[in-house]
Amino acid sequence: MRLRRLPIPAAILVTAIALTGCAPTGSAPAAPPAGPATGEVTFWSSLSGMADVAAAFNASQDDITVSFEEIPNGANGGYTKLAAAITSGTGPDVVGIEYDRLPGFVASGQVLPLTDLVDEETRSAYDDQVENLVTFGDDSYALPYDAPPLVNWYRQDVLDAAGVAVPTTWEEFEAAARAVKAWNPDAYLASFFTNEPPLAPLSWQAGGKWFSAEDDHWNVAVDDAASVKVADFWQRLIDEDLIKKQLGYSDEWTADLGNGTVNGWIGGSWSASGLKTRTEAAGQAGKWIAAAPPTWDGEPTGALNGGTGFALAETSENTAAAAVFLKWLATTEEAVQARGAVGTAYLAYPGLNEVAESVAPVDYYGNDIYQVFDDASANLAPWAWGPSYDITSTELKEGVTSAPTLADALRSTQTGTVEGLEGLGLDVTE
Repeated sequence: MRLRRLPIPAAILVTAIALTGCAPTGSAPAAPPAGPATGEVTFWSSLSGMADVAAAFNASQDDITVSFEEIPNGANGGYTKLAAAITSGTGPDVVGIEYDRLPGFVASGQVLPLTDLVDEETRSAYDDQVENLVTFGDDSYALPYDAPPLVNWYRQDVLDAAGVAVPTTWEEFEAAARAVKAWNPDAYLASFFTNEPPLAPLSWQAGGKWFSAEDDHWNVAVDDAASVKVADFWQRLIDEDLIKKQLGYSDEWTADLGNGTVNGWIGGSWSASGLKTRTEAAGQAGKWIAAAPPTWDGEPTGALNGGTGFALAETSENTAAAAVFLKWLATTEEAVQARGAVGTAYLAYPGLNEVAESVAPVDYYGNDIYQVFDDASANLAPWAWGPSYDITSTELKEGVTSAPTLADALRSTQTGTVEGLEGLGLDVTE
């Protein structure tokens, strides 16, 4: 199913970037002339299993040799390393960049447009809404790899014991949280992570629009009405001890999942492998299910929770060979099979998720999780990421930790984002 494009014209985004002078030349860098598709290609990624993908590509042909280097994820300095390497001229040819960070690399001229390097048929095959996340002006700057939908995970046996069905609205989610607490005063339906607060995807799913560009300026609305509604909802659940506010991915959280203190997770399609790892020893096979997010108004609306595209760094000296590997990496069944059972990726290129499901640990769950991923990916709400989301992310984490309420955290994030972007020389409105 094709989804409609974002109402914000992608050209406006590049116009805003160019007029601020962030790109070295005042415009997007042009791809260097492509040579023959032979030679060596360097590939950087923080995603697990990519060394096996590079090895499989090398084994499939004799013209191009890919050298892979695993780098830290963004939270552990991967983007800092990447930006420094590109600036110094030692960057890779192909690199994985998450959608929320891609606009910053485009703005600084550190990735190349793909329009003349990857055929239009391939680029146009993607869902419009996903393609919008990598398209600025008339150019695509990455091939989307995965498009992980926001997904709710639940212990089905706990819902059954509490006498409630899988929530289909957020009102029902709150009622289910109360029912679980009434069934077991020490139990929670889900957690709210303070170190990785899910307010962006939850606001996206509720119709929030944190960033947009118009004419020569950016508009920032982290604390728009839809987002504050989401924040107030979760704050009420926290205040009434219906949801546990805690550090995500911590030893405490893992223990809470295993002992039945926490019985749900607001995550993404990628969560399935981590959830299995954390709960399998507790004998919870078959007890967990996936579900599309509840709705606010009865109309299903989706959002992505994370996601990565693969781009060509502007340091690439072999763009033709790099583009051949890039296309193979993002669009072929062979690449999915080579990565193997390292996760539960929901892939962006059409036709690949049947293969992804065949190598994923789907038997652990009590329902068809890839069917849920399909359902949760339908009706994606419009969204655009800002030109320097690391500023917003840092402010949000600090606000969730220190502000009196989650709504206050959004307001402080709004202020900090505007000040940070203005400090970069961007023209910002609120």
